[in-house]
Parts: sequence; C-alpha cells; structure tokens
Amino acid sequence: MSDIFKGYKDLIPESILEEVKINLPDKCSDAKVKKILEKVYQEYRQSFAEPGESVGLVGAESIGEPGTQMTLNTFHFAGVSELNVTTGLPRIIEIFDGRKTIGTGMMEVYLKKPYSEGKDIKKLAESIKESKMEDFIQEISINITNLQMTISLNKSKLEIANLKEDKIAKILEKGIKKGFKFKTKDGIIEITPTSKDEPLNEIYKLKEKIKDVYISGIKGITQVLPVKRGNEYVIVTAGSNIKDMLKHDFVDPERIISNDLYEMEKIFGVEAVRQVIINEVLKVLDTQGINIDIRHIMLVADTMTMSGTLMGINRYGIVKEKPSVLARASFETPVKHIINAALTGEVDYLNSVIENVMINQLVPVGTGLPGLVTKTK
Repeated sequence: MSDIFKGYKDLIPESILEEVKINLPDKCSDAKVKKILEKVYQEYRQSFAEPGESVGLVGAESIGEPGTQMTLNTFHFAGVSELNVTTGLPRIIEIFDGRKTIGTGMMEVYLKKPYSEGKDIKKLAESIKESKMEDFIQEISINITNLQMTISLNKSKLEIANLKEDKIAKILEKGIKKGFKFKTKDGIIEITPTSKDEPLNEIYKLKEKIKDVYISGIKGITQVLPVKRGNEYVIVTAGSNIKDMLKHDFVDPERIISNDLYEMEKIFGVEAVRQVIINEVLKVLDTQGINIDIRHIMLVADTMTMSGTLMGINRYGIVKEKPSVLARASFETPVKHIINAALTGEVDYLNSVIENVMINQLVPVGTGLPGLVTKTK
C-alpha cells in the first residue's frame, strides 16, 4: 500500500495524502486505494485556477460584495460588559489595513493539564488580570492636621490575589517618589510625609497617583473570562501581552493566540500571522452568517505577507511596493506619485490590470493573455 502512495507523492500535496491515509478504512484492498487516490488526484487538478484567470479580481469581488452587506456592529460577550469586541466591518478593515493599534486586543490562552480541565481556573484567571491599587482600596481618608493619609484595604480582594498588606506597602514605596513613610497594621496603610514642610496639595496629588500604581498580574490584561471549549477550559482576555503570558508555566505555548497581528508576527513569525489573518477574517464572516470561499481570503493573506513582513493593503503597505506608477497613483495621492515618477524618469511597462484600464487598453488577463507565436513551415 505504501508503494501506491509513493507513486502519487509528486502529484498530490503531502498534507492531502496524509489525510487520505488517516481516513482510509481498516481493510482496504490495493485496487480500492488506487481508485481513491486517482479520484483525489482528479479533484485536486480540478481545483486549480486556469492560467490567465483573474484570481485577484474575483477574490476582491467575492469579499467586497458580501462585505457591503455586513452590519457595522460591535457586540460584547454575554455577562461581561467590559469585554467589548470589535466585529463586523470595522474589524475586517482593521485586519486588511494591518493597523498597529487595534480597537480591542484579545488573547485566547490555552492551558496545560490539570488547569485545562478546570483546576483552580477562576484563581488562575484572576492572577493574570492586571490589578492596580484602586482595585484593592476600600477607602482613602486624609487627616489635614497631621498630614496623614490612611488607606483601608479590601481584605477579600487581597485574599483572591494572594497578597498581604505589607507587600502592597512595599510596592507603593517603590512606585512613589521618596518623601513619604509607609506603615501597615490590620489591613490599613498609613502614609505620612517625611518632612513637615510638605505642602497639602502634594498629599492630594499622591492620592490620585496611588490609585494608578501597578500591583500584580500581566500588564495590559484588563479583563479575563474562563470559557469551556469542548472538553477543556480556555481563558479569553481583553488586552493582549503574549510575551509576558508565555513566562507562566501553566500556559500552552503552542496554542496561545492573539488577535493583534503585529504581536503575533513579532513572536511567532510571518507564517503564524498569515494564519491569524485567515482565522480572524473567517471568524468575523461566520458571526455575520456570510459564506466566502477560504481561497479568496488566503490570497489576500498571502499578498499581505509575501514580502516576509506584514503589510496592510494601503498606500503605506502593499500599494507602495507596486512597480507601476499609474497603479500607485490610482490608489491615493496621485499627484505626488506622478510628480516623483516624472522627476526620476520612471518608466511604466503597463504589465498589470489597473494601468491598462486607466489608458483604455486590453487588460493582460484571460483573453488578454499574451499569445504564443510560432513559425510554421
């Protein structure tokens, strides 16, 4: 049987052959295997694009037409109002534009066993959420006569975060400029200035500054939500920070995903970001109930990553790379492109579609493909 598969090694991609091997019935005769592989080969050949078929144009139309019917909405996860997620058209634009700052960064954190089975899942989720001082404060009071600030802490929140008041006092001491003394007792932190000449407004400024001091968790993670997917638990986060997330032992480093394209490229490389583009676009289309052939989206993802780095479909990305002056000018800022081309004496060989449409010539696709001329005897 392996000899039959060897015969098709150069005809069918390895991934498809592997899939056929996995799905073959246990007792399958060689004749049947050959028949199956022949049928797979025919199907594979038929899936090819014809030479000269304008795949880019078809892809653009196939994504653009349903895209115009997409609703401009943003929805949030039920029960967690803070976990807003950009969806619909704004998210599609965000992806194809290759924006560096996105509306809502999100991560899906897959866990190792036994945590993926639900062990301490809530505690784990809380431990990665970024906590600032204001999350632990129950009350702040200022005594004007002896310039003293008293902070009473929320003991139940301290227990969840597994923190003691003296540790919080140390963090505050580190995060605030010198000039104040910190004393702790029974869930209360007392702050007094070291010199009596400290003006009163400094204490009030300190009150606001203290609230923003970073205490624990991973910076940038503002919200966490443990979700059950099939048989395992996954932590969905609002905010993204893969680099710091990977420092934790309980995280499965092979399956952690962020919807921030540049972060994915920086950590996992250009192949990973290509896959994320495809997944993210399909996710948006599925929520909208739109069905677009994955190959059109793959074509866009390939175009965005073909240079080895991620490039958006805009004048700073892919359009900038086009060799044709007219093609660049047709997108945005035409005068600038034409003047620059004139100054440097650039030549346009009219090789692609856009520039030929502009000057009313036959476009080099389909019927406009170059013909082969041979001398006949």
